[in-house]
Amino acid sequence: MFDILILSNGPGEITTWVRPVVKSLREKLGNNPDKVRISVVLSPCSNASGKEADIALSYPEVDRVQSAQHFFPFLLTGKTVDNWDWREKGVVLFLGGDQFFPVVIGKRLNYRTVVYAEWDARWHSLINRFGVMKSEVAANVKPKYADKFTAVGDLMAEASSIEGEAPITNYQLPITHSHLIGILPGSKAAKLAQGVPLSLAIAQHIHNKLPATKFFIPVAPTLDLQTLASFADANKNPMSQYFENTSAKLIDINSEKPYLQTATGLKVELSLKHPAYDILSKCSICITTVGANTAELGSLAVPMIVLLPTQQLDAMRSWDGIPGLLANLPFVGTSFAKLINSYFLKRKGLLAWPNIWAQKEIVPELVGKLQPSEVGDLILDYLQNTEKLREMRDELRNARGETGAADKLTQLVVEELNKQV
Repeated sequence: MFDILILSNGPGEITTWVRPVVKSLREKLGNNPDKVRISVVLSPCSNASGKEADIALSYPEVDRVQSAQHFFPFLLTGKTVDNWDWREKGVVLFLGGDQFFPVVIGKRLNYRTVVYAEWDARWHSLINRFGVMKSEVAANVKPKYADKFTAVGDLMAEASSIEGEAPITNYQLPITHSHLIGILPGSKAAKLAQGVPLSLAIAQHIHNKLPATKFFIPVAPTLDLQTLASFADANKNPMSQYFENTSAKLIDINSEKPYLQTATGLKVELSLKHPAYDILSKCSICITTVGANTAELGSLAVPMIVLLPTQQLDAMRSWDGIPGLLANLPFVGTSFAKLINSYFLKRKGLLAWPNIWAQKEIVPELVGKLQPSEVGDLILDYLQNTEKLREMRDELRNARGETGAADKLTQLVVEELNKQV
């Protein structure tokens, strides 16, 4: 009998790292929790919505979940809020947060430790195994620790290959004059306040030129429809004034097909299915903000335009780590947010995951005081020049990481479990 304790934190990690890994663990180790029990403990994250625990618990492979609000008492005392029992043997698997957490918790539970390291790996002497995204992560490791490192690939590239959803490799662009455009404005208020009215205004501009174009928003599982609708309503969202006061109302909220509708009749369908890969894979192009969603779209090879509007410089407060914490402090957070965002705009590198993978700009990244008509015209140019879309799709397909990272990481966990038999 073993326990596998997964440490994670934000919404991106829960959906793009934890989800494929727990599925792989069950496929390899079986579905009997009496033999192998999978627990998820969340740590605080500045990008968190508060619903991460519910999402993790919705995965059938997971047996129990503790939310982030109870993390530090667990770190300090080893006791969960529900006083979980722990089996004698087990593995702590790190899938997001601070890499020091598995060191502390692994020692406390006397469990082996496995860390998934995307860009850097720490505490080499105190962690048992590292599954790294690329071999370069281990390039400067001391020789005596080299055997702890295994290149497993990019977990984010697993997005389109779980649940039988193979990556779209032979997708053909629509031959009709109608197009489907996905809108992914984010799930946090800091992004939604600007992202929703901007995206609606862009959609309205495109709709005026190509009325047959269809739009949809795959609603994040951490976001409810009423909250989303409040950001679409110009009377409730003051940021709409920066984007032509575009406004939409929520229609048929209790039906299977709710949608947002503007005064001109533009409809934006709301998809509650998660993940919405089957619909996203049919999109000609997507309008998205930065974040894990760019990795998911990239893994599906779906063309995208990445937007980071800065009409209100202090509105963006969803940075990771210390910048995110400073930007959200009471009273002084607004000042910190302006300073951080101003610095960021001057030092901006690549933002979208496919661009980071390729180390070049495959998908356009638009940052600044974005105007809906200008962004809309850029998208119209792509829609009317399908060869450009095809080229972007091909580059996305070439840039995404190899699949199989979840299975390779699972193998490291199995090897560490076997060392305790």
